[in-house]
Amino acid sequence: MPGLDKLLRGVLKYRATLRPKMVKDFQRIRDNPEPKAVMVSCIDSRIIMTRLLQSSVGDMLLVRNAGNVVPHSDTLRENGVSTEAAALELGCVVNNIRHVVVCGHSDCKAMTGLFAMRDTVEETGGSPLTQWVKTHGLATVRKYRELEAAGGVGPITFEAESTNRRFTAFIDKENQFAPVDKFSQVNTLQQLENIVSHEFIQERVVSDKVRLSAMWFDIYTGDFYMFSRERETFVEVTNSNYAHLVADAECW
Repeated sequence: MPGLDKLLRGVLKYRATLRPKMVKDFQRIRDNPEPKAVMVSCIDSRIIMTRLLQSSVGDMLLVRNAGNVVPHSDTLRENGVSTEAAALELGCVVNNIRHVVVCGHSDCKAMTGLFAMRDTVEETGGSPLTQWVKTHGLATVRKYRELEAAGGVGPITFEAESTNRRFTAFIDKENQFAPVDKFSQVNTLQQLENIVSHEFIQERVVSDKVRLSAMWFDIYTGDFYMFSRERETFVEVTNSNYAHLVADAECW
């Protein structure tokens, strides 16, 4: 079993190199954990958020699923609870975490599947993955149709219900990404709208206790992008605009 062999060899390497330091880190934060963000990302094996963001033990809570999706509260009224909503409660209510970040990426297989099914997305049935992306990706498909109607660039508007907060987005003005990657960016922004559909998050957004942000990673180039509400588009994260993006994240 070569796959398991690689995993267990990783355990042995960890024991020989990283364990002493990490145990100290575990002990340091055991009684007073202070994670800085809840990060929602895809389960794609290429997306290793802790490495990409150079984060350490205790820095953030990680939520991963196919397509970096947060189910809208309306879908949960019929289908029960979700891991994602529970994680948001654990992070933002129990641990008072201020920042929630959704990170999408290029060449996302879940989004590729949903994109291919976008004309039949309202049909029921299918495999577990098909049902997952159809159920929780319908809003993304509808928003993408708005983008197409707006010339494929925008603007399109995202609105947080019951908070009087909205933002406008242009998608890939330079036309450097494939249609399915533009679709992935729309999906990433749609999750911010979905997150605020949960009443306990609405309350914290309105009271300035929680801030929502969207990031996007280009697997082909290794570049990170972050959505700027001021500039109304995803912008590459660089030394020159880092301060702007930090300030912009506090605006919504």
